[in-house]
This record gives sequence, structure tokens and C-alpha cells, in this order.
Amino acid sequence: MARFLDSKTSQNASYANSIAVPITAINTPELIAQQTLNLSGGTANLTVVSFTGIVATQLPLVPLVTNILITVVRGTTPSGLIVFSASQNLDLSIVGPQLINFAGSDFNAPNTANVVYSVYIQSSALGTVRVGPESCNLIGVSD
Repeated sequence: MARFLDSKTSQNASYANSIAVPITAINTPELIAQQTLNLSGGTANLTVVSFTGIVATQLPLVPLVTNILITVVRGTTPSGLIVFSASQNLDLSIVGPQLINFAGSDFNAPNTANVVYSVYIQSSALGTVRVGPESCNLIGVSD
């Protein structure tokens, strides 16, 4: 049976249209969530961190083909160990916010006290705007 180790939430925006943060560089990771979990009580090779999240983005004012990439890394920088990524093209027929949901796991997570997970977003088009909601939940368990 799995044992609970730690759980955290990183939430930039609780509500729809509650932020307006432009993505300022093409195909460049921008931090949207970061949390530290205490996994020290886990069993080696049997510790799993699961995560779920949601990000709302809006197309640039002049709609163009736009791809959004969400990356979850173990570490504090985009060059950390990538444990998950998801890519989605925004729908050109929707002029309002578009929700991107993601869920994944980091199997065999390290059994240390301060394991940092960071979530990054990047866009293929300038003018893409993060509009909220924006939230990420992480939970660490071990057998």
C-alpha cells in the first residue's frame, strides 16, 4: 500500500481571466509553477511523484498557428531533468481563453528532503497571453 510523503500546490491564478501575462519570447521556457517536496521518508526505487495542472492561454491579437509546450522538470531551471512534457496547438477558431490540462508522474523520484519540481510554459508565437486559471498540484507517495 502506498504511503503519503508530501503534497504541495503552486497556484498563480485561481480564476478565469484573473491575470494577463504575455509570453515574451518565442520557444523560451517561462516558469509558471515551482514547489519543493520532502520525499526523504520514501523507499528507494519505489517513490512516485504525481502531478496535475491547468493553464489558460489566449491566442495573439492576430491569430496564427500557435503551439504551447508544458514541461515539468525535477530541478530549479529549464535544464533540469525533464520528467514530463505535453504539446498542444491552440484552436484558431477560439478567440477567448483555451484551457490546457496536464497530468503525469515521476517514477523512481529521489528519496531526499528537498526535491524541487518546476513547471514551464513556452509558446511558438509572440503575443500569446497567460490569462488564468493557472495551478499545479504535486503529491509524493512511496511503497
